[in-house]
Amino acid sequence: MSQFSFDLTGRTVLITGASSGIGRRFALILAAAGARVVVGARRTSLLDELCAQIRADGGQALGIPMDVADEQSTIAAFDAAEAEFGLVDTVVVNAGVSPAGSALGLSVDAFDATMAINLRGAFLSAREGARRMIAGGISETGRGRIVLIGSVTGQHSFPGLVAYGASKAAITQMGRLLAKDWAGKGINVNTIAPGYMATDMTSSLWEVEKGRKLLEGFARRRLMGVDALDPMLLYLCSDASAPVTGGLFTIDDGQTL
Repeated sequence: MSQFSFDLTGRTVLITGASSGIGRRFALILAAAGARVVVGARRTSLLDELCAQIRADGGQALGIPMDVADEQSTIAAFDAAEAEFGLVDTVVVNAGVSPAGSALGLSVDAFDATMAINLRGAFLSAREGARRMIAGGISETGRGRIVLIGSVTGQHSFPGLVAYGASKAAITQMGRLLAKDWAGKGINVNTIAPGYMATDMTSSLWEVEKGRKLLEGFARRRLMGVDALDPMLLYLCSDASAPVTGGLFTIDDGQTL
């Protein structure tokens, strides 16, 4: 029987949008698995607290200011990561925003800002990571990993999420295309599409009638915990996922059934 491990010792992981929610959880779980963790976000004070917790638990962490929608900020983030820990061989593309409300009332500025962060930001983060990996010789080891965080709203219709859902649908297809482009370069690209989770981004939704009705429509009538993605994230970042690229992994506790 073959043996496999989710031990990430020796890996350096950069996580975008890591100041709160599932990004923060990702940092904690990947650091606990042995990875050197670089956490990027605009709210640097929260990153300082996160890094202090990781170090207190015996891990290695670096917090960096990062605006994923800005190319120079993204480049600077990877520069800082390499200066501290060397080549980033794993990128978790998580940063995102979600303006609420009907498309009829959605401003062009809000739509553009959503696409800039969710889609352009994902592209810039993935591309910069891949450029560094290829330059660093990742094709020889095949250990490059890029994990995009999509959403069930990219494949299923939910009310009031036109900009967010459209951006996540684009993420899904971008993941396939990047996987195809980089399959021969030692980089796996996969997408995780979570369902609704108990996070800061959606906390206010469940307090209103619309949210309560949505929850009642789920097969199990519940939200997922913030730890729901841990096993899949560890798998896709590890050597165990060597033959897996271009995949879309829906984890939603049956919410879209």
